[in-house]
Amino acid sequence: MENCFDGKKLAEEIRSSLRERIYALQSRYGRVPCLSVLLVGDDYGSQRYVTACEKNAAFVGLTCRVIRMPEDSTDQQVLAQVSALNEDNQVDAILVQMPLPKHISQAKIVAALSPAKDVDGVTDTNVAQLWKQKRNDYSRFSVPCTPRSAMRILEASGINPDGMNAVVVGRSNIVGLPVAKLLMNANATVTVAHSHTRDLPAVLRRADLIVAAIGQPKFITADMISDGAVVIDVGINSDPATGKLCGDVDFEHVAPKCRFITPVPGGVGPLTICSLMENAIDCFLRLHA
Repeated sequence: MENCFDGKKLAEEIRSSLRERIYALQSRYGRVPCLSVLLVGDDYGSQRYVTACEKNAAFVGLTCRVIRMPEDSTDQQVLAQVSALNEDNQVDAILVQMPLPKHISQAKIVAALSPAKDVDGVTDTNVAQLWKQKRNDYSRFSVPCTPRSAMRILEASGINPDGMNAVVVGRSNIVGLPVAKLLMNANATVTVAHSHTRDLPAVLRRADLIVAAIGQPKFITADMISDGAVVIDVGINSDPATGKLCGDVDFEHVAPKCRFITPVPGGVGPLTICSLMENAIDCFLRLHA
């Protein structure tokens, strides 16, 4: 399908350039950046993502240490591990893999994370930095990886958000709100919507660009978009009918109407891992350069 974005192909190109960057850092600083991933519990999607992170890090030469904690870990145990990583001079970047088990306070864990090592831009300090910026500069602080990837996809595909009417469906601090800010920085007119937005189909049909970040399988259907729309699907869900991975968009029926669309899997996902590694390098440079 000509309008379907191949995230795997672009990810291969980025990984090759990252290998060269990391080799140069090794030569200059005597070591490579170290990313530490804290995985609490046995969420299937998280385990799959972290395994992919390990594989990609090994390919580019980035050190990736994964710390796995059991599902019944307490707030205190997770906080102690975050504190130890904050203090470890050999750790440059920290990813606390979300979602955490429901009994653990995500707010407490995020608040305890060092902003300098916060590789996914989730701390209040990094969120505030993002909203203060008027241009998309990813080197000064950590920008959440998935929104960063969505913007890279638009750039690589020659789609300029300037002047576009964009609708972001989802309002989390990890995806929805950051991608809305990045699009505003690129001079798009942005509406942030959610599952309870009144007459959401009508809102979406007015959009030139839709970013789906709602976390519900096949939520956006063909009757909810206009012909020629650009659709970025960042959802990772399990299709209740087949058990296979699917996005927030009913791809089979939506794709024929689109000017451009990202599939799930194989769209935003591969670029998100590349952005994670780029953010880890940026954390390293901010700490050591």
